[in-house]
Amino acid sequence: MNPPPNLDRLARLYRWMEFFSFGTSLSTCRSAFLGELGACRRALALGDGDGRFTARLLRANPHVEIDAVDASPAMLRALVRRAGDQASRVRVHCADIRTWQPPAPTYDLIVAHFFLDGLTTAEVQALALRLRDAASPAALWAVSEFVVPEGWFGRLVARPVVACLYLAFGLLTGLEVRRLPNHRGALAQAGFHLLRQRESLRGLLVSELWSLAPAAVDGPRANPATDRDRMLQPC
Repeated sequence: MNPPPNLDRLARLYRWMEFFSFGTSLSTCRSAFLGELGACRRALALGDGDGRFTARLLRANPHVEIDAVDASPAMLRALVRRAGDQASRVRVHCADIRTWQPPAPTYDLIVAHFFLDGLTTAEVQALALRLRDAASPAALWAVSEFVVPEGWFGRLVARPVVACLYLAFGLLTGLEVRRLPNHRGALAQAGFHLLRQRESLRGLLVSELWSLAPAAVDGPRANPATDRDRMLQPC
């Protein structure tokens, strides 16, 4: 197993690096389904970086308690600072998520925003299987990720952009992964069902809401085969 990337040196610059690269697109994608998470009470945040989504979730849901897992102590410190007066509802775990074992209480929400792209497909599937056993029967899993869409945009724009991002993060953090995992296939094989999906930047960015129970979210159910055009709206 390769060592996890070292993000400590990026903790103070991460927000600005993201802004100058993609503007507010990544931040908006993280919050695409925030309004549907109000009933969640125990959340697991995987690699939330400097904690911008964690802070938003704490403000939007006054009852949720969050376990935040990250291999970077500096990122976890930034996350706690950003949580502010709500930090008492956050427990941090400095660990490699590939070997971290969830505590006994079950989660009804898992969050992985622009995190799974640092893992291989096999690692994502192993993680999903492990978290399935730590999740409630109707648990939700919110995912934001980069995707290389089909067609000319994927070949000529998205693929080079993703390759450059992997190269930059490899140089800055030691990340050894060089291609996007098939996170959708891995989550589906672990028993999770895709409920919602939204795309932006012509499909380069995707926000998804998964669940162990296909009917866990109120409102229209997502069928990726029939609802794709209806759900593909800017994040």
